[in-house]
Amino acid sequence: MERERKGDFSSPEFAEMNRRLSWEYNGMRLHELYFGNITSKSDGLSLNSNLYKKISKEWGSFEMWEKDFSSMGAMRGIGWVVLYYDKNAERLFNVWINEHDVGHFAGALPILVMDVFEHSFILRDY
Repeated sequence: MERERKGDFSSPEFAEMNRRLSWEYNGMRLHELYFGNITSKSDGLSLNSNLYKKISKEWGSFEMWEKDFSSMGAMRGIGWVVLYYDKNAERLFNVWINEHDVGHFAGALPILVMDVFEHSFILRDY
């Protein structure tokens, strides 16, 4: 950002770059988290894990959480579904994020990220 170093903080370019920063940055980070979720080496979530127990307590059962998370992913629109953990509230939340930058829970830790943009699930007939 050459203009910043010159002190041109009032230009339209400076304003637009700063307005779009969270959209671009969050898009990058969400994709990193999403692709980090995809692995062939997982044995699934252990029934004895703290996460499994916390999910079951929050939603009544793991199956109810899974239905809630999947249903959010099937909603009309583009975006993301994120399972967040809020340490301050000691709670888990399934959250819909519109595009990359609207809907994040401030201070919460993303546990599971699902990309629901059309590029992530286009069905092909082979």
